[in-house]
Amino acid sequence: MNAKDIQMQAADAATKAVPIVIVLVIIGALMVNSVVIVDSGYVGVVRTLGAVQPTFLPEGFHFRKPFIDKVEQMDIRMTTSTAKAEAASKDLQIVETDVTVQYSLIASLAPQTFQRVGVRDAVAVRIIEPAIQESVKAVTAQYTAEQLVTQRADVKREIHEAISAFIKETLKQKEISAAVMLANTAITDFKFSAEFNKAIEMKVRTEQEALQAENEKKKLVTEAEAKAEQVKLAAAAKAYEIEQESVARAAAIHREAEALRDNPALIELRAVEQWDGVLPRFSGGSGAVPFIDVNNLVEDGP
Repeated sequence: MNAKDIQMQAADAATKAVPIVIVLVIIGALMVNSVVIVDSGYVGVVRTLGAVQPTFLPEGFHFRKPFIDKVEQMDIRMTTSTAKAEAASKDLQIVETDVTVQYSLIASLAPQTFQRVGVRDAVAVRIIEPAIQESVKAVTAQYTAEQLVTQRADVKREIHEAISAFIKETLKQKEISAAVMLANTAITDFKFSAEFNKAIEMKVRTEQEALQAENEKKKLVTEAEAKAEQVKLAAAAKAYEIEQESVARAAAIHREAEALRDNPALIELRAVEQWDGVLPRFSGGSGAVPFIDVNNLVEDGP
């Protein structure tokens, strides 16, 4: 067999192999396009020749019609969306509020959500962020700037409720009002004008000074009351002491009176104890009259 014959045989073999290769390529392409794997945390939205099918594909391995079905993966995991909203408070202070919303898409409504709104990023831009903007403006107008800070929990709750209502009402028009599940709303920051912040600092300083003055006043009043109470207690103690002395003196006088009444000799003894040694004088006489015990004279007489 010469070289020419070998070349002809090789050409014939190559010609016969081309269809086989083509078939293998087609089979491979069909196999690749016949299966789809939906990632964890996602659902598959099937589009058949562009038309969205109402049933979603859960995560995992699935078959599809090659070259006809296209699967879009929708993220249904919990995610966050943050927006800044500038609004006027009840007392006409400009307040910039940073709000973060946690939400997720409902798997069963993922095909309709994709069809009528778009993927998750589109939901954030077209639904969540406008809801934050409108809700913050509506709620902020009901509070003064100071109340926004002091009643932060109430403000957060009302903003959360307003965002939820806005989302449901917006999606209701698309007949998918339950497509988004709102988990939580957080107010991450309130920003006020420089003038308002300065006014707040002055107010706080004034209140602190007033509180300090009030505390000092209470301290002085307390000290004065304590001193007055001490004086009162001292006076009461002195009065009690005097009363007890009076009672004791009266009791002693009573006892002495009883003793004198029952013992006449004791009366004379008391008289002698009280005598200063000077005899009494009487008008019409020239000299002092001596102190004479008449009873003794009588007893000593004849």
